[in-house]
Amino acid sequence: MNGWQTLLYKEVLRFWKVSFQTIAAPVLTAVLYLLIFGHVLEDHVKVYDRISYTAFLIPGLVMMSLLQNAFANSSSSLIQSKIMGNLVFLLLTPLSHWAWFFAYVGSSVLRGLVVGSGVLLATVWFTQLTVVSPLWVLLFAILGAALLGTLGLIAGLWAEKFDQLAAFQNFLIMPMTFLSGVFYSIHSLPAFWQGVSHLNPFFYMIDGFRYGFFGVSDVSPWLSLVIVVTALLAVGGLAVRLLRIGYKIRG
Repeated sequence: MNGWQTLLYKEVLRFWKVSFQTIAAPVLTAVLYLLIFGHVLEDHVKVYDRISYTAFLIPGLVMMSLLQNAFANSSSSLIQSKIMGNLVFLLLTPLSHWAWFFAYVGSSVLRGLVVGSGVLLATVWFTQLTVVSPLWVLLFAILGAALLGTLGLIAGLWAEKFDQLAAFQNFLIMPMTFLSGVFYSIHSLPAFWQGVSHLNPFFYMIDGFRYGFFGVSDVSPWLSLVIVVTALLAVGGLAVRLLRIGYKIRG
């Protein structure tokens, strides 16, 4: 294996060795969300006329879990390495900033996809769920995991202690995730909040992902694709630049 593949293997092994915490726990959390919200709202909320609320909720929970765990993977790895002082061993290697980027984001994508698949397998038994376009599902899953893995990389570079990383997650990632249409269609919101939702890139990731299951969505999947790809290129460019200059990782 070359340099970036070795680092990727190390990062995958890092989360896989504690899979009960990094994979099983998020799956259980998503199932609990489904049991609570599905039971309470199944007979009270109708989405897209022909789709039950439980069926509507499952893709949202899958994508929410995927995004949160992709972010957690890269961000937690970097902050742990900083605090424990073993990041210096990576700095001694001849790895380029591109190798760091592909390894950290690649492992985040893998963890996100594993967690998302686990949530889907655990929740699909609760209702009849069809997949109209698997390509759209896979495309938005990979792009979404890559985007959040890159954001996690930026957060891990910026943060110097766990409190700062927790603030980044609690005040940015979590609100944008929960206000992205995971539990509701934005068409059920007042006009003002619909407009606010359209400013949230997380909404387009989840809406495009959901389109792959039902063939219907709040906005065109092509618009969602353009916005998600644009956001990924923007944050990816920032992350690569921060790695290139050694932001907060080189003395």
